[in-house]
Order: sequence, then C-alpha cells, then structure tokens
Amino acid sequence: MVDYWTPHVTVAVIVERSGKYLFVRENTDQGVRLNQPAGHVEQGETLAQAACRETLEETGYQVSLNGFVSLTSYTAASNGTTYFRATFSANDAKQIPNATLDPEIIEPVWLSREELEQQRRIWRSPLVGDVIDQYIKHGTQSLELGTLHR
Repeated sequence: MVDYWTPHVTVAVIVERSGKYLFVRENTDQGVRLNQPAGHVEQGETLAQAACRETLEETGYQVSLNGFVSLTSYTAASNGTTYFRATFSANDAKQIPNATLDPEIIEPVWLSREELEQQRRIWRSPLVGDVIDQYIKHGTQSLELGTLHR
C-alpha cells in the first residue's frame, strides 16, 4: 500500500496602509491568535479568488491583489499537518460596512512590524512574521506567479 501525503493549500494576504499591516485576531483551538487574513482554498477557486474571499470574510475589507509575495510551507506541531501557503499583497482595501465576519474572528487590526513583534507569543504560526519580513525585504513579484491556472 502506498502512503500518500496530503498537504493543505492555503492563502494569505498582506495589506499595507501607512506603515501598518492588516491582521486578524481569531479564536483557535490554541486560544486567541494573530494572523494575516488567510484560509483554505475551496474547490473550484483559484488561489487569487480564495485570497480575496478570505480577506473579505475575515476582515470586512474588499481588496485588489497587486502582487505575489511567496509560497511557503509549515508543518504544525499541534497536529503534524503540512500547509502550503501562497501569500499575496493587496491594495485598494475598501471596508465594507456591516460585513459579516467569520464566527472565529474577534476583530481585524492594523499593526506595524514592531507592534506585530510585541505580540509574537500569539502568532498563529511563524509564517505571520516571516511573510511580512519577506515582503519588506523583497517586495512583490508579478501577480501572474500566483494566479496561473487552466
């Protein structure tokens, strides 16, 4: 019998405004955590569609993606699951009045890199800081890198 490994495909979005980044405080099995707007890709979605949907569902902001930041992987110590995460950047974040957020979301928050670091103990994973640092150091790549599909 062949033992197949099944990774989980997720997306995240970095939204920067005036030196601050959009994050969410959310309830998880490990308690309150801080993360970028992020989540799983649903059947039939492209990575880009999932990124925009997740951002709206978790923050109440509608965004336009403007670049691809990175593809990273992370294996969660809590359950051994490996996640592959495509991270995008976005601009034109428009807050949608009275948007209904996912039930696990406590609130969207805007934090500087320094403010994010002060809350390291509640990061959802090390990727929270890693992708911000990648974005700061390398900027973005062509959006086409993260949106190719048939």
